[in-house]
Amino acid sequence: MPADQLAPDIDPAPSPAPEAGADPAAALAAERDHLAVSRAALRAMREHAQSLSSDAAGDWVSQQILQALLDQRVAALADHAGTPLFFGRLDRSADDDLPSTIYVGRRHVHDDRSRPLVIDWRAPVSRAFYQASPSDPMGVSRRRRFGYHGGELTAFEDEHLGQGEALQQSKILTEEIERPRSGPMRDIVATIQPDQDEIVRAELGQTVCVQGAPGTGKTAVGLHRAAYLLFTHREKLARSGVMIVGPNRAFLSYISSVLPALGEVKVDQTTVAGILGEHSAPEDPAVSAIKGDARIVPVLERALWMHIVKPAEGVLFTKGVNRYRVADHEVREIVASLRGTTRYGPGRAALAQRLAHQILVRMEQRGESPDDRVQDAVARSKPVRQVVDAVWPKLTPAQVLYRLFSDAEFLAAAARHDLTADERAALIWAKPAKSFRSAKWSAADGALMDELGDMIERTPVLGHLVVDEAQDLSVMQLRALGRRCRTGSATVLGDIAQGTTPWSARSWTEVLAHLGFADGAVTELTLGFRVPREILDYAARLLPAVAPDLAAPRSLRPGAGSLSVRPAPDLAAALAEAAGRALSREGSIGVIVPDASVQAVAGMLAHLDHRVLSPDSVEEHRLLVVPATLAKGLEYDHVIVVEPADIVAAEPRGLARLYVVLTRAVTSLTVLHAKELPAELAG
Repeated sequence: MPADQLAPDIDPAPSPAPEAGADPAAALAAERDHLAVSRAALRAMREHAQSLSSDAAGDWVSQQILQALLDQRVAALADHAGTPLFFGRLDRSADDDLPSTIYVGRRHVHDDRSRPLVIDWRAPVSRAFYQASPSDPMGVSRRRRFGYHGGELTAFEDEHLGQGEALQQSKILTEEIERPRSGPMRDIVATIQPDQDEIVRAELGQTVCVQGAPGTGKTAVGLHRAAYLLFTHREKLARSGVMIVGPNRAFLSYISSVLPALGEVKVDQTTVAGILGEHSAPEDPAVSAIKGDARIVPVLERALWMHIVKPAEGVLFTKGVNRYRVADHEVREIVASLRGTTRYGPGRAALAQRLAHQILVRMEQRGESPDDRVQDAVARSKPVRQVVDAVWPKLTPAQVLYRLFSDAEFLAAAARHDLTADERAALIWAKPAKSFRSAKWSAADGALMDELGDMIERTPVLGHLVVDEAQDLSVMQLRALGRRCRTGSATVLGDIAQGTTPWSARSWTEVLAHLGFADGAVTELTLGFRVPREILDYAARLLPAVAPDLAAPRSLRPGAGSLSVRPAPDLAAALAEAAGRALSREGSIGVIVPDASVQAVAGMLAHLDHRVLSPDSVEEHRLLVVPATLAKGLEYDHVIVVEPADIVAAEPRGLARLYVVLTRAVTSLTVLHAKELPAELAG
């Protein structure tokens, strides 16, 4: 068993901390000593990894592979000075071979005798830190939480689990949750709650769908589940890969530091466009909605297979003075037997092999003894290739889609009764490009080409897929993601109430079915830890209009005085005053505005140091102007929302967009409006 899973035969390191009841100052000093020892040990582990050489691997390819693994190991052992190395301690009363004292942290740390100083939070023995309670202490007599300022250990508090006492609300836990933040998202490993921990530690083969209200930590839970699975199933997932899919690059930038902080440096993080192609041709949302509907699947399938034609002639293969013929009716029989029983690409290859096999049969009938090499040569021969190309042409997804959208008769034949005449007319290009190579494709087309690509050749499968903001994906985008995790190992995250696309899902049952995981488990997180209650209750006024079937979210943080809704006849002056007041406080600031007003609002803030968030932004600036369409998944300590009415009016599901915008604040929310607020917010 690896050391980072705490094998029982490892000699446990002695605890430096005094027993309960000792002088708190002495106990704190001892814990600081343990932190210093642990940091020194981690540094030694990293130096040892850096000293290892790949030269002994033998050949050059093996050396490169080993060096890449060593580089990953060194990166994973990085000590982030401002991040606590451990955040908890368990004093165990269980009578077993495990250490009586365990420090729980972000990664495993051992000394030069392989004695564990810090145990990875993902190890089985660490689960008690998150799950133990007075009613079920799980063999733990005392749980200690540590408070930090930067990387310095400043405080601790104890929970005595073996005495049957009711637990009080943890001040350290509350302060960590509420701590102001600037820059990218932090990990929540020190504050994971029991219901979140259950999701994080779900089995690899299980698809977990999390319906999470704003501030419930659904994104963080998904990222921590990825880290947990990589720890628990390292070898398997190292081969097949783990991928995080987010709504845009700004969101990926925001979450980019979470997994590296947990020691996981080799996880692909991308967007749906990153998977399906960065296609950006403008398109009417109504047309995109048709292309995103499941009814397009049989249309694509027919369009692909309609390229197969009846053979006009057979195959004549000449070898020396001998001639071998496969008649046209035999070719038709082979094509008919293959059509629809395999993917298009393998079917084309199988046709060549079947034709070659028929020729080999004729050779054998004449007393020859051809082997497999002869069959492969015949399959690649010009006579066979000419017939295969004529009957079963080689195709790319773009070729098929180009013909479908530029030839009305072909589209009508492929669509049959699956699309109406009006829908077919909407799909046909008014001015087709000269060829598929010069065609301009939309984002919706990317999903169609991916579907066709899988019909031609099987899509490679990942070990685990995490999809965030899944409620905004079209059926065709969901199918594209589902193909990449046919094993059923996925984490699906989102909030039906935050669906802002015309095709947004109305239920997670639909989402899971289109992903191919109809038996996935849906878990609902309604208790928020980040967004103050006063702000969340205000935003929840929109729920009856955007998601009437969802329960209203709740927050543990009262947040009295966190909300300010103010008419602003002089918007520039009101914005300058609100931004100045926010800058006088600690934490990040997001000024969220209608997309059309970004430049105007940026001009109003010209006297303040600020940046504008873009879809590809990696800005970590303290004061950001944020287009409303990019706000999803992000959070700021202080949020200033400008002109809610314009945010609502900008798109068909504008109320849902406003719900997203109003729930980005974790300390204060200021709403400035010169126009009337939406009626749903009145109250």
